[in-house]
Amino acid sequence: MRNVRLLMTGLAVTMAGDSLMLLVFAIWIKTLTGSTGAAGLVLLCVSLPFALSPAFGWLVDRVRHRRFLVTVNCASAVMLLPLLAVRGRDDMWIVYVVAVLYGTSMVASSAALNGLLKELFTEERLASANGRVTTVQESLRLGGPLAGAALFGAFGGGTVAVVDAATFLVAGGAIALVRVSERTPERVEAHWRQEVSAGVRHLFAELTLRRTVLVAAVAWLSIGLVESVSFALADQGLHRPPEFVGVLASAQGVGAVIGGLAAARALARVGDVAGTGIGLAGFGVGNLVCVYAWLPSVLGGRVVSGFGLALFLIGFTTILQRKTPRPLIGRASTAAETLTSGPHCVAMGVGAALISLVDYRVLLVMTGIGTLGSGVVLAAGRGAPAGEPDAT
Repeated sequence: MRNVRLLMTGLAVTMAGDSLMLLVFAIWIKTLTGSTGAAGLVLLCVSLPFALSPAFGWLVDRVRHRRFLVTVNCASAVMLLPLLAVRGRDDMWIVYVVAVLYGTSMVASSAALNGLLKELFTEERLASANGRVTTVQESLRLGGPLAGAALFGAFGGGTVAVVDAATFLVAGGAIALVRVSERTPERVEAHWRQEVSAGVRHLFAELTLRRTVLVAAVAWLSIGLVESVSFALADQGLHRPPEFVGVLASAQGVGAVIGGLAAARALARVGDVAGTGIGLAGFGVGNLVCVYAWLPSVLGGRVVSGFGLALFLIGFTTILQRKTPRPLIGRASTAAETLTSGPHCVAMGVGAALISLVDYRVLLVMTGIGTLGSGVVLAAGRGAPAGEPDAT
């Protein structure tokens, strides 16, 4: 229990910083430029490192996960400091660069966390552990985006960056105190290309993983289109200032908290794959509800989409952890990130360009239909239950 409390404390603190900072990146650019497309582009910068994540997976599988997480948290605190130099529009390139570094930190931490959770929890408790992590993360999003927007409005982005840097340091200290007996990974003498690509080969050799990753890639292609919609929805649809995006994010957080709490039971009842598909379909329905720009329907749609997204992410992560052996968990995790984040990044770029050219409701409909359809396909082709071999 001591290890679980320390890990969850460290994750909660660093996630609190993320909830403050991630939206502030976009608000900062929107304030400097007045452009919704430019604000959406900074979110693309955060996602870009996920396309290069197999290299991080190779590194994660060669080191002890707890120590790696501590190092990444400390380095992340340092990477935020250049934001203190941002004074005006001419300095906005610094925000973009730090956003890329932030994404790099996120992908490296995510792979190492998957490995550490696999060390700390049994197979049967992985879904519950993933649900707990998601619940903590999404609970913080209830007030985090609003607090970040408020801090930005009152004191500027530099203050938010300093607060976020402090959370990384506290998180690193808490994780450093976790006691876990991790074996030193064995070094396999193989060509680096074989080692880096081992995660991809594993994903496509395993039937359930292959089906889930391919459907998820299509789904993230749809999700990427809507990443830039929040500002247009707040501005053009609801006629609110950019900071109101924090309210929309908080509404989605409410649904995600509910999804995180319900995920373990839902996945146990219907199976990991079917539950993941149901989550995707729910996210699609939530986005379709938001097409009608009436505040109650938009907030309700955000709650539904948050629930669905949480269930989808927890199910996807649990399938990956259960179907992957420990020596491959880092490379398999980052390979899955690449295969899903690649389409996501492309779609985010397209969405950032389209948001200035087409009605935001068109993107909501495209995302809703794409994720709803992906969820139905995944839930209908359930595959083997978790822990059982796939049929050949």
